[in-house]
Amino acid sequence: MIDYRIENLADIVTNYSVNIKKGNFVFINGTELSLPLVKSVYKRVLEKGAHPELKVDVEGINEIFYKNASKKQLEYISEIRKYIIENADILIHIRGGWNTKSLSNILPEIISTNRKAMTPLMKTQMARSANGELQWTLTQFPTHSGAQESDMSLCEYEDFVFGACFADKEDPIGNWQKLSKEQERYVKMLNRKDLFHIEGQGTDLYIRTKGRKWINSDGKHNMPSGEVFTAPIEESINGKITFGFPAIYNNREVIGVCLEFKDGKVVKAMSEKGEDFLKAMINMDKGARYVGEFAFGLNYGIQKFTKNILFDEKIGGTMHMALGAAYPECGGKNESALHWDMILDLREDGRVAADGEVIFEKGKFII
Repeated sequence: MIDYRIENLADIVTNYSVNIKKGNFVFINGTELSLPLVKSVYKRVLEKGAHPELKVDVEGINEIFYKNASKKQLEYISEIRKYIIENADILIHIRGGWNTKSLSNILPEIISTNRKAMTPLMKTQMARSANGELQWTLTQFPTHSGAQESDMSLCEYEDFVFGACFADKEDPIGNWQKLSKEQERYVKMLNRKDLFHIEGQGTDLYIRTKGRKWINSDGKHNMPSGEVFTAPIEESINGKITFGFPAIYNNREVIGVCLEFKDGKVVKAMSEKGEDFLKAMINMDKGARYVGEFAFGLNYGIQKFTKNILFDEKIGGTMHMALGAAYPECGGKNESALHWDMILDLREDGRVAADGEVIFEKGKFII
């Protein structure tokens, strides 16, 4: 018997996160381990009269690719992949892998080469999403690897994942609508602000956002969500920030990241572990040293760090920044093959002031 929470999550994804219409071209990307959710989503897409196309990732393929591909192969853009990004009405990505460390021994330069080559596809996807041509959503299916990374049993991790998505609730979509309404209040307030001052352990940072748009991330793109975000003015960031949580990118873990900014650019990058990888990623291209996203995590149903950015950036009481590409719908102009979210915990120490007034303290908005 299928877990009712899987069916609920499929309903959330297809009836809330995206608006599927008859005749839509819907591309679904999943994994072998996530097939219970993939099948439920696939069925609902058909029931809505849309046209699903399915790709199921096979364990070990990415490792084989990165270990054996030539430079030309790393930089090759598949015509099939290009067609999907340029023509799909809806993209649904369902994560759930076997081994989160499978790419740990791949040279950073190899990953960087491939990511840079994919920049045109990323720009196309972001542009189509910003102008309303493309809907996309990303969710997680609980697997043993995710549970192990989170220091949980599989049963505990299932409870965590489905709980964070409200899939264990009697009225999951109603819960997301309630969260959306609450976050909209914060968005209206933030859109009136300009100069932000972030203070915390090892952190004293200034950011400006005047003229940029704050977005209410309420489960339409990421499931789960629970954040508000914008794109800062590219040259406005000055100061220092130290991220207490590990920074995870491509399942590579960098611990104790400390960044110093001058006129928007990272001029010094340090970490306790993984500094070579950190520096390789921020040297990927010109835009990788600038910030594309500034956000607050507001999902208070998520309190545990799990080494999965889909959940971790939403931890209620945190703030995060992403090095690299900005979302065009915010008015951001920074372009990069990189988009690397890094999280600052503000639940115990630290605060954020806007235009001279403290607005966020002890992990909560206070105005």
